[in-house]
Amino acid sequence: MNKVKDLSTIVSLYEGWEESMIWSCFQKVMGEAYTDNPENPQSVIVYVNCFAFAAGKPNEALVADWYDEKVDSFAIITARDALWHKIFEKIGKEKSRCVERYAIKKEKDIFDIKNLNSLVGQLSKDYELKFIDKELYQQCMKYDWSVDFVQGYQTYEEYRKYGLGIVAVYNGEVVSGASSYSSYAGGIEVEVDTKEEYRRKGLATACAAKLVLECLKRNLYPSWDAQNKWSVALAEKLGYHYSHTYIAYEMWK
Repeated sequence: MNKVKDLSTIVSLYEGWEESMIWSCFQKVMGEAYTDNPENPQSVIVYVNCFAFAAGKPNEALVADWYDEKVDSFAIITARDALWHKIFEKIGKEKSRCVERYAIKKEKDIFDIKNLNSLVGQLSKDYELKFIDKELYQQCMKYDWSVDFVQGYQTYEEYRKYGLGIVAVYNGEVVSGASSYSSYAGGIEVEVDTKEEYRRKGLATACAAKLVLECLKRNLYPSWDAQNKWSVALAEKLGYHYSHTYIAYEMWK
């Protein structure tokens, strides 16, 4: 397995794949790409945070090397060619599972500002919405449920430069949030979650609506990819539209 040094050599393999984390890699904002042949890449894996995107000629050795060398504890890998899927199953064995994820359309000028403000305004006065600053960044890093808000950025300074996030705070504690899982030139990939005991209170909706509003103010596109149907429903409440279901593989060690 070799790191791709000249990313222009693999762009054609990902043509038409509307995935913001692939753009993050190609724009050298975050992530790396690995190939079977650095001189003439035929098989490639783009890897950003815990997400991997395989393209080109299906290659078992490449997936095996990526899994052995780059996956610390957990990753999600997908490909448009189903022949890759068989390789994911073979390499992951009992430490993998096939899941359905839900792609959300990337459309401009679809958001209703009045609706988004209304969703923010429905938040109970017991909670306060705050931008993720250095203190809140450090708090998010402490807990499994909130770490994905910020861990894609190696330092707070990097998060401040590239990231953007809104959290709901209750008595000084972060209990819900919407933040950039990753960033690219012109936008972010949205991550939303709520601490279990605070769910079903409209917190995620308010945080996500506020984040979308802030992105619009900054001329950033808030890209959304849904893990489950609840996430699809929330996206649609905000103004997004469902695109299609796709197959991914969760792999762990």
